Amino acid sequence: MTHPLITADDIQSYQNEGVVLIKGLFNDHIETIRAGIERNMAEPGPYAAENLNEGESGRFFDDYCNWTRIAEFEEVIRTSPAAEVAADLMASRRVQVFHDHVLVKEPGTSKPTPWHQDGPYYFVDGRQNVSFWSPMDPVKDASLRCVAGSHLWEKPVLPTRWLAQTSFFPDEDAYMPVPDPDAEGMEIREWEMEPGDAVAFSFASLHGARGNTARARRRAFSLRLVGDDARYVARPGPTSPPFPGHGMQAGDILREDWFPVIFNR
Repeated sequence: MTHPLITADDIQSYQNEGVVLIKGLFNDHIETIRAGIERNMAEPGPYAAENLNEGESGRFFDDYCNWTRIAEFEEVIRTSPAAEVAADLMASRRVQVFHDHVLVKEPGTSKPTPWHQDGPYYFVDGRQNVSFWSPMDPVKDASLRCVAGSHLWEKPVLPTRWLAQTSFFPDEDAYMPVPDPDAEGMEIREWEMEPGDAVAFSFASLHGARGNTARARRRAFSLRLVGDDARYVARPGPTSPPFPGHGMQAGDILREDWFPVIFNR
């Protein structure tokens, strides 16, 4: 039996396209998430960044891996329906937390979020995974954009450093070049969204976002979760997030003291 927020068609869309819209996933937690984002921006963590190049306008703040120190984020992770919905979408018995991510584009921020897949940056392998991207402000043009079916591509997309636009890992032949989905006529899924709605997308889905040219803020909370088949995988360089000192070996299930199980069917 699936969670009331989703249907069998939603699950099939997620499996086939790697992306689906879940209306109202965080509706009961909007003010809590907003408070957590404000706390995060006032007290940035070690991975916080201001992703703007010289000459670009506005402010693009992002930070991740803060849920263990920001109580609002932990409350949402443990009490929202996200974990059960993730289990349905992934067809997984159990759900582990991977990490949280905050992305804030202030009004007039010209910087787009570059096209990328999350998976190549991570040290986790497996098909059972999901990210939820939820705006805390109404969004239209600055919504998340995902390329339908890109989670099934034979080769992953080259991970790059967003500011320098240089390769993240040394073996570029293992990856395909970053495409231009608009120029290449790819099927792009994007939605006008209200606070609390969430785009669910695979770690292997190519995605990005335009700059925020509106007069309002665009605050987004993202939650990354993994399922039964998630295993630690060694990458040819530092991962993002790095999680230093984790002590895991290739093929290990993610250690539950760092990546707790938050749903078990």
